[in-house]
Amino acid sequence: MGTQLKFYEWKRLLSWRGAADPLTEKARGALIRSLYHQRTALGLGALNIALSSTAVAFLSGNALLYSLAFLLSSIAILRIVNARHLSRRPENVDPRHLEYAYKFGAFSFSLVLGLTAAAAVSLDISAMAQVLIISNAIGYGIGICSHNAARPAIALGQLTLVSTPLIGALLLHGSVAALFLAVTIALLFPAMFSIVFSIFGTLRSSLLSADRSAALASKMEALALTDPVTGLPNRSGLESSLPEILGAGAEGEQAAIFWIDLNRFKEVNDLKGHEVGDKVLKEIGSRLSRLIGDRGIVSRFAGDEFVVACKITDRNAASMLASMVLGEVRRPLRIDGDRIEMGASMGIAVQPEDGAIAEELLRHADLALFEAKIGGRSQIRFFEPSMTRDLAHRHEIETELRLALSRDELSVYFQPIIDLETGKIRCFEALVRWFHPTRGEIVPDQFIPIAEDCGAIVTLGNWLTGEAARVAAQWPHDVNVAVNLSPLQIKAPGAALGIISAIREAGLAPERLELEVTENLFLEDSPNTASFIKEIARAGVRFVLDDFGTGYSSLGYINQWPFSKIKVDRSFVSGKQAGRKSDAIIRAVSQMGRSLGMEIVAEGLETVEQVQAVRSAGCTLGQGYHFSRAVPDYKAALLLAEERGLPEADVRRRIAV
Repeated sequence: MGTQLKFYEWKRLLSWRGAADPLTEKARGALIRSLYHQRTALGLGALNIALSSTAVAFLSGNALLYSLAFLLSSIAILRIVNARHLSRRPENVDPRHLEYAYKFGAFSFSLVLGLTAAAAVSLDISAMAQVLIISNAIGYGIGICSHNAARPAIALGQLTLVSTPLIGALLLHGSVAALFLAVTIALLFPAMFSIVFSIFGTLRSSLLSADRSAALASKMEALALTDPVTGLPNRSGLESSLPEILGAGAEGEQAAIFWIDLNRFKEVNDLKGHEVGDKVLKEIGSRLSRLIGDRGIVSRFAGDEFVVACKITDRNAASMLASMVLGEVRRPLRIDGDRIEMGASMGIAVQPEDGAIAEELLRHADLALFEAKIGGRSQIRFFEPSMTRDLAHRHEIETELRLALSRDELSVYFQPIIDLETGKIRCFEALVRWFHPTRGEIVPDQFIPIAEDCGAIVTLGNWLTGEAARVAAQWPHDVNVAVNLSPLQIKAPGAALGIISAIREAGLAPERLELEVTENLFLEDSPNTASFIKEIARAGVRFVLDDFGTGYSSLGYINQWPFSKIKVDRSFVSGKQAGRKSDAIIRAVSQMGRSLGMEIVAEGLETVEQVQAVRSAGCTLGQGYHFSRAVPDYKAALLLAEERGLPEADVRRRIAV
């Protein structure tokens, strides 16, 4: 049974391609091309045999041997010429053609050599001449087996063609020596058979290993350049493809980089789960790929960011394509039965005016995206040189802000919040002010966003809370202090403990501290936010919903979280929206506040008429320049001292009653 299996294995290996042979075409081609290696050695061997056969013919003087010697020499010359021709660029020649050409020459040469040796034996020429040609024939058959072991069928075929005529002639000779020589030559077959397949097996295993290694390397390279979620090129894949896209194109053709950042993707991820988030990314990636087609490349650069690089005709074409891209992103998605709507911000850099090389274009597109996000959601911005200057300015402010925090260059100012019924100060809102030694006053609108971007807002917010609590501890016990909290500050590790520790060190009662938060804090529905609010509220600190009416203004937030006050945004009081509709909204909010036991604060009060309007609408507290601007701590103390020493009528004049 083992012999039978071995026979079938040999039979399969002898064929051009066995059904179960895992060798690839590339590996088979390599085996065949190896036949053409060592052309010099093959040429010398063929020349030696041609000379030997010619010498035998000359020594015997036999016409048949002269004819065979001439034929053998001719085949040898043709093989050498053919091998030199085909081996110059063997990779351009079909492996089958290479094999057939080699087979024809090898088998012809072997057969003629075997016939020459058989003729020498049959003609009974001189013993030394017979030894010369027989030794050449047998030596050639043995040597060619090891050289051509890459293709066992060729190697063993040549051995057969060389040996069979000779064995036949020896058997016909009939002498005892001839018979023994025939048997000896016949015994070469199993030995050479074993050697050939041993060498072939080693070569085959090496090629299989090389194939597997190459396939694995190719797969690893593909994985390294591909995003596993979307199947799009990742950052490395994009960078490897950009030079081709940004290279010289047709006349009048340009290229552009579109950097896309999805809006509120983290909210989808947190609320719906990462599996849904991945499906959203995959669907958006597919939409962008269909839109761009073969004009360029779409990659998932990182997180919820996609980068598109493609050829364009001009900036107008880039603007139109950008609108189409945002249209694809905004088109509602249906994921697991849920309708999901996304938006995106985009920065664009166009070659060559915005940069010539990939790195420069990517950097400028990123800058444009940054400006688009600052300008609000779903914005498109083209790169402008001023953005580089703005970024340098932001970096300067960031560096100097960190120094200001370490050098105590910042100050806390306090703006009073007035009881619209009595005219008395009920609370002060703590506001940070920065008076730079050389730049002068830097307004919060400039440095607060920078502090949030660079992470300094956590340190700044903790410092502001501590300073405000320290100052407020010196005020009368019925006057509170309010501090604005950034969402980043709340999410920082140990945020609740830091605030509780600050008011303890200052000696301020927890219920006198009011933390103002905006609706943006609740968009992500973070467990950290819920834990923070519960822990702080448990300690007795109050919460205020700030800028109500500017965001989503969900009543769910008011119902879910322990707010003691709602601050109506100044746009309803003194902005462009102020009017009959805004008055109605303020009345509705005030009515809701009374029902829920909350106080309503009107911001931005600048005139007596505005004070009277919000008071009649139901607001209980007011804040604005009509009462006072933000003042240093000592002036806040003076305002309180003056108020406590004034008659009731003078205090009430604040609200123009």
